[in-house]
Amino acid sequence: MHCGTLAIRARVGDTAPMADAHALPSLPSRIRLVLILGTLTAVGPLSIDMYLPAFPAIEAEFGGSPGIAQATLAAFFIGIAIGQMAQGPLADRLGRRRPLIAGSLLYTLATIGCALAPDATSFSAFRALAAFGGSAGMVIPRAVVRDIAEGTEAARMMSRLVLVMGAAPILAPSLGGLALVVGNWRIIFWLLAVYGFVCVLLVWRALPETLPPGRRRRDTPAGIVITYAAILRDPSYLAPALSACAGFGGLFAYIAGSADAFMRLGGLSTGAYAALFGANAAFFIGFAQVNAWALGRASPARLLGFGVIGLGLASAALLVVGLSGVAHPLALAAPVAAAMAALGFIGPNGTALSLSRQGHRAGSASALSGTMTFGFGAVSGTIVALAADGTARPMAMAMAAWSAVAVLADLWRRRIAAREHAHQKKT
Repeated sequence: MHCGTLAIRARVGDTAPMADAHALPSLPSRIRLVLILGTLTAVGPLSIDMYLPAFPAIEAEFGGSPGIAQATLAAFFIGIAIGQMAQGPLADRLGRRRPLIAGSLLYTLATIGCALAPDATSFSAFRALAAFGGSAGMVIPRAVVRDIAEGTEAARMMSRLVLVMGAAPILAPSLGGLALVVGNWRIIFWLLAVYGFVCVLLVWRALPETLPPGRRRRDTPAGIVITYAAILRDPSYLAPALSACAGFGGLFAYIAGSADAFMRLGGLSTGAYAALFGANAAFFIGFAQVNAWALGRASPARLLGFGVIGLGLASAALLVVGLSGVAHPLALAAPVAAAMAALGFIGPNGTALSLSRQGHRAGSASALSGTMTFGFGAVSGTIVALAADGTARPMAMAMAAWSAVAVLADLWRRRIAAREHAHQKKT
């Protein structure tokens, strides 16, 4: 590792800036950090997945037509996409801790607003505001990983991060369904507000600062725009980032359309839907850990290519099933599970590869990839909401389209790598 690598202080409560070191932090320190960062990153999956079983109840209370609940999900995606563009530069300028504390506090207050919202318009506005604050917990942890690791070790830490945060999509639908048994859908948002406050306390008391003042940026607003433009012009960033972001665009199409596909079309109960949703999340988490193991035997680039091919095949199979009108939930669940498994390879490796040359602007680069991810998610949610017809067709078509983008981006990445290899041989 280069001389800018940082060592984590041994005491969890020590929040002073980390000192420079020439080696990775110790294994116990890395484990502790991954647990903290995974808890923070889980705010996104919890906020999205926990209220999915409540879609019918929300539509019934707000008196809207089918698709209004998906529209509130799209509002959340938009808030995250915009928020991450702000959180990245803030994290590069102010360090990692302060933006995380402020963002988690805003998320908590806005989520209380969701619980009290009288109509769909105010509910969507509070959802967007909560997403803006919660975006800090989704973008800054990736920058923290880049602060202390790079290459294969960074990809391995990203995979472990998925393991910790992965409990959220497994448990969240079941927790949401349980809340609907004991009360109405608003209880879900009171629980999310409590989680947000726990995140505030966790950052304040337990998260060390990984970006010392000497490495912070002092960009003006114009400089921030120039930085983002420079990152987007870097093919070594954009190609793997597009593969990862497009893969997650397909994931959000599944999230937005899964209630129609499995509950309305497939006839699953709320409990069965939550169990199926958790099983698919387990495929994503489990194969992310397979990816961490495989990184000792293959490069992140090779594993990313493997995942993209798997996603393309799975999405093609889902498209055939969706267009055929098959209603059996297992016929839909099998290709979705395969797509989730492929994402376990795409997410960690695509993220690590895109950030590998962005150490001096890791916060901004991480924010940009997060913005693209949830921008794609907002597009997916909007399209699926507008096309909602009680079938799996909108979900299947959107997932297939995003998988095609991921495949094309990975072909571009391979061409870039081949050109660089040829150039190195000449020199």
